[in-house]
Amino acid sequence: MRCAPSGLQATTRAAIVAEARSWIGTPYRHQASLKGAGCDCFGLVRGVWRAFHGAEPEEVPPYSRDWGSVSGKETLIETARRHMIEIDPGAMLPGDVLVFRIRRGTVAKHTGIVSAPGRFIHAQEHVPVCEVALSGWWRRHVAAAFAFPAGDLG
Repeated sequence: MRCAPSGLQATTRAAIVAEARSWIGTPYRHQASLKGAGCDCFGLVRGVWRAFHGAEPEEVPPYSRDWGSVSGKETLIETARRHMIEIDPGAMLPGDVLVFRIRRGTVAKHTGIVSAPGRFIHAQEHVPVCEVALSGWWRRHVAAAFAFPAGDLG
């Protein structure tokens, strides 16, 4: 197993899930990414990233709740492709990141982290970070899936 740099955790699937679970109860705050204080769905993934990789790989510009709807660009998926490993959504495992397209014909703009078979952790407006069933509805809306880079993901 690789040693993580000082202050960072080793990147394993179990560690990713444990870190994501440590965010449960964090209140929803648009554009935020601070465990216990507030985050949105993207902020949760960013916070888990920081626990294993340190600084975020690129600066996050301000974004509105309807981001992407105006431009039609798949910003979230394109960003994930630059920094994570794209996988077949049917092969997702605990610790993988899911990106959802909530409405057909719109850009993907929701994320979550698989926590167990049939479960994931996410943040959504008006609800603190929680672990929920990856129900048929959620499964039908998965637009892409990604694994965190590096480390022993066994």
